[in-house]
Amino acid sequence: MARNEMMYRPVVNEDVLEFIRKQQKPLAGELGEIERTANANGVPIIPHETVVFLNLLLGQLKPKNILEIGAAIGFSSSLMAQHVGEDGHVTTIDRFDVMINKAKANYEKLGLTDKVTLLEGQASDILPTLGGPYDFIFMDSAKSKYYDFFPECMRLLKVGGMLIVDDVLQGGTILLPKEEIPKRSRAIHRKLNAFLDVVMKHEALESSILPLGDGLLMIVKKDNTDFSYLIE
Repeated sequence: MARNEMMYRPVVNEDVLEFIRKQQKPLAGELGEIERTANANGVPIIPHETVVFLNLLLGQLKPKNILEIGAAIGFSSSLMAQHVGEDGHVTTIDRFDVMINKAKANYEKLGLTDKVTLLEGQASDILPTLGGPYDFIFMDSAKSKYYDFFPECMRLLKVGGMLIVDDVLQGGTILLPKEEIPKRSRAIHRKLNAFLDVVMKHEALESSILPLGDGLLMIVKKDNTDFSYLIE
């Protein structure tokens, strides 16, 4: 598995990062063991400070229907599934066979096969087939696709619902001029900046960025504005 260098480039002071990542309450049980194993092996899951925040946030929001774009090994969807109640459900999407197999194994281990539905394939193909509405959407997929997936996320999210987008600061390099970005990363840099320019300013959205992990963007949908014009 290729190393994601942005996982190791802090967007806050390193001492602060060390504190919020390692001194907050660890997860218990098998889910905690999955987190610790993933971190020890450099598997790209959400960092512990984001885990703690999502646990607190979802405990207050109590969403019934959650959509995730980017299942990876199934860690974050398993975390979220613990907050949907007996009649709630998590739907997640991934296209990589290796990740899909690991996610399925983790759902089986955690007893979540009835609580989480994993849709296999390209999110660009799957999202238009979904009907929603979802109370909460978590997007943690290809960063260059956030702009493209956003209109579908807004279509699927209920008014008053929340979309959280992970890794929007790219280790702080999002602030650099494009000339200082390696050519292999310029598409991500350009599309992320275009995405942030829309969501941070649009009157139909309430948005905030938290310096957790590689930048956690929170968006609340205020009305039924159609964002499909972004793709057209």
